[in-house]
Amino acid sequence: MPRLSGKTVLLTGALGTLGRAQAEVLARAGATVLLLDRPGAEGGKGLVSDIIADGGKALYVGQDLNQLAESERTVADLAEAHGGIDILINNAALIINKPFEDFSIEEYENQLRVNSSAAFALTRAVAPAMKRKAYGKIVNFGSITLNGRWDGYVPYVASKGAMVGLTKALARELGPHGVRVNAVSPGAVVSEAEERVFGDRLQQYNDWVLENQSLKTRIQPGDVAELVLFLVSPASDMISGQNIAIDGGW
Repeated sequence: MPRLSGKTVLLTGALGTLGRAQAEVLARAGATVLLLDRPGAEGGKGLVSDIIADGGKALYVGQDLNQLAESERTVADLAEAHGGIDILINNAALIINKPFEDFSIEEYENQLRVNSSAAFALTRAVAPAMKRKAYGKIVNFGSITLNGRWDGYVPYVASKGAMVGLTKALARELGPHGVRVNAVSPGAVVSEAEERVFGDRLQQYNDWVLENQSLKTRIQPGDVAELVLFLVSPASDMISGQNIAIDGGW
């Protein structure tokens, strides 16, 4: 039997490079995957079709995570409709690279809302059913950028620090109810985001990454997806409150 047979997963940021890889891996493991991303974002129907064609189950949900109260209501409704969300993966994130003086307060707050505050709101929405079942898995996304050596990402790094703190605190509060909460902190994963951020500096960036990694090969989205699958499967039931790096030995 597939490891996640009968489980319902809510995955945010589902249409990004990391999100898509996770969606496909989780669906193959037997889960029904609720794919949450921005309203009107291209690719939602296509990803659902690809998963169904591969024998999986998926549904696309358009929701702006900037709207925290609305996001919480949307996910609470999804939880009720599906008999509870068994697994929540807070993968969605905004990432912008520029000197910190060039960020407006609004831009700073926007990244914190989407990258970390939304995880708090969605956890509030899924926790009641997880408590009733005395079982649940939550995976939050941190980042290697917390280790330093990355310039131009002040709001992003602050938001990821908040995610790691949220993970530790929620693991303590939800643990007695059978809910496991962990964080994954990827390193420099090959993705659309790095192409967008670095543009014509991409080769220089690639060389810098490999120079700093112990392993001299780039991390792929599927590598991260497999780690997430482990953390949401029964094999990791005695792991909670951890921030697990997947960074190629940075």
